[in-house]
Amino acid sequence: MTVLPLIRRVLGDGPFAGIGTPTLAVADDRSRRVAVAGDVGALQWSGSGTADSRWTGHRVGVHDMDTLRCEHLVRSRYPVLSFAFHPSLPLLAVGTGSYDGGYSFEGELLLLHLDSGTLVSALRYGREVLDVAWQGERELRLVLAPCDDWENPDAHEQGHTVVVSRADWAAVGPRAVEPEELAAPPRPAARPDHRARTRRRLTDLAAAAGRQWSPRRRVWAVESEADGRVLAALDGVLAESWLPSGERDWAVEDEEGGRQLVPASDGTSVWTNAERRLRWRDGGWRRDAPRIARVAIGTGEVLETVNASRSGVLVAGGDRVVLRPAGHARRRPEPLTMFDLDAREEGPEAGSFDLFNHAFPVRRASRAYILVGTRPEAPHKDKWIVAVGADGTARRLFPHSWEPREHHFGGPAAEIGRCLVYAGAVHDGAGLQPGGAYVVRRSLDGAVRWQHRTDHPATALDVDEDTVYVAYNSGALTALDADDGTVRWHTELKIDGTPTTALSLAVTPHGHLLVGTVDGRILECAVRP
Repeated sequence: MTVLPLIRRVLGDGPFAGIGTPTLAVADDRSRRVAVAGDVGALQWSGSGTADSRWTGHRVGVHDMDTLRCEHLVRSRYPVLSFAFHPSLPLLAVGTGSYDGGYSFEGELLLLHLDSGTLVSALRYGREVLDVAWQGERELRLVLAPCDDWENPDAHEQGHTVVVSRADWAAVGPRAVEPEELAAPPRPAARPDHRARTRRRLTDLAAAAGRQWSPRRRVWAVESEADGRVLAALDGVLAESWLPSGERDWAVEDEEGGRQLVPASDGTSVWTNAERRLRWRDGGWRRDAPRIARVAIGTGEVLETVNASRSGVLVAGGDRVVLRPAGHARRRPEPLTMFDLDAREEGPEAGSFDLFNHAFPVRRASRAYILVGTRPEAPHKDKWIVAVGADGTARRLFPHSWEPREHHFGGPAAEIGRCLVYAGAVHDGAGLQPGGAYVVRRSLDGAVRWQHRTDHPATALDVDEDTVYVAYNSGALTALDADDGTVRWHTELKIDGTPTTALSLAVTPHGHLLVGTVDGRILECAVRP
């Protein structure tokens, strides 16, 4: 019997939850709607980056102004800069765009149909749309950034103001606005920052509805205890704990937030890590030391903090947790030594690490597994899956890529029945190609039991005794038969009808599936009858 996941409860929910960090809000008194733009963030940190391919974190949400119910939630390729509700039609104009960092100002004019949720990109060619405003039923005023800043030092302070006319804007199709309609001389154009005002607006709207608003983003890790307690690591929170009642018991705040949760050998605490961003300081880009800590599950007390000079990845296996330093230098690779957090001693050399090639977090591992390149001068190439034994010795098992002509990036994994199931993506100079992402099951001698190809990279993976659960950055959640890789069920993840994306997964001791989302929520799903 095929059973799609049933969401039993949602932790960390709240008004405007799907938006992430808000950047713009515009209300329409006529329709009693409010449009909100935000960003849930990238799917990348110093320990993993493959899932960020073909991803955008920019969001447009349309909410009922009185109940705050989300009517539509759509993705935008570029940051949202402006909104305008049509004076009579159920239509929202959305200006988006950004500077590409080297030459062009890119973006779109989006038309969101509020009756159907259909999204239309209306410009024939991409332009950054700084501002949109309706001038009656038929005319839409646009302020467009220059196409580029080639030989124009003032381009970042200028805009081209035009008025585009249509008899029926609801009938405008994709790419229907021609470049000739956008010609106008440049004039000074403001680029205001609406973030502070938007936060105040959302706080007031939530209060008017008798609720509280606070933003949450990216649940990087979730775990479940035998007593039903749920642990999570997310942006701004090193670790937090939720009771079976749905009440948050404790939270350890952090300026960046935790990226991993790994049970410690004592059974009463967890290891977690928080990286630090690169910052311009003393004439160069510098990164502060990461925060790697052990936290008591029952109380949230930080029991100890490891003094590490660079970002690291927690690697769990059996009853041991080791820290693998993150970072690489392809021109002059440096030897990087793992550190056993339980024995407090150095382990084997693991070679250089980069977030695309060497990410390999293995759930339910009987021993520590890592990816190691066999070429000292090019550690991203010819990677092998290496097992670290209880005595600290490292042994090569088999090449990470089973296709000699393909270069495979690393990704999430799990151990099941003396096999490894892992996901990843195939490198292509033109970017991720259709069918370029995969899930594979391999015996510990390297034999391929099955493989499953997809178009989008996996964000997370976990297993139970007969099923492999895989989350993708497209918002899909798939269950594969562990024996042959066939699809048991496939669904687009939604909360109250609005889409979301899973960033972390964990099968609970009670057979449920925990899902940590990019927008800061934690779902507990039943996956069996």
